[in-house]
Amino acid sequence: MKTLKEVLIVEGHYDQIKLQSLIHATVIPTNGFRIFSDPEKKAMLRRLAAERGLVILTDSDRGGFRIRGYLKGIIPQEQVKHAYIPELKGKEKRKDKPGKEGLLGVEGVPAQVILDALCRAGCTFEEETPPAHAIFTRLRFYEDGLFGGSDSARLRSGFLKELGLPQKLTVSALLDILNRSGTEEEYARALKKAKKEQNV
Repeated sequence: MKTLKEVLIVEGHYDQIKLQSLIHATVIPTNGFRIFSDPEKKAMLRRLAAERGLVILTDSDRGGFRIRGYLKGIIPQEQVKHAYIPELKGKEKRKDKPGKEGLLGVEGVPAQVILDALCRAGCTFEEETPPAHAIFTRLRFYEDGLFGGSDSARLRSGFLKELGLPQKLTVSALLDILNRSGTEEEYARALKKAKKEQNV
């Protein structure tokens, strides 16, 4: 089992259990939106971010993005990495029915999906050397049709799907992910498939 250097932030207790079954890590739940009104936990997260860095792994629904956005506003961005799970339809085994948006949360997605998300975020695992990766920019996105064009949103949607990333991801967040762990091969493959699927 790999050991994660950074502190991992998730939404709930069941997410915490899932992650601790996959990797050795300090995993802290926000307890959903309660983090908004919990000054002690916010102070603790700021301290841990400064000492070890944080990795935020929330659900891919609106609630997950709201929590992620809130944390981005209270913690220096150079101390935070963002891991994203794709938008997968379904419900967790312990629940009677799916959530409002019908998407699986962190606790419900397959283990390999989570491990891939952590690697893609550029997480630091002890005794591991980060892989070399390419440099991606908005200009490159523009030249490749992923940004700034009439069909860019449609193409980017297909591109995100090929990479197994949520559709709500912003251009800035996508650039951050690619620049932490993306490779030329992965980028070219996903772009080619997205263009073919979208007839661009």
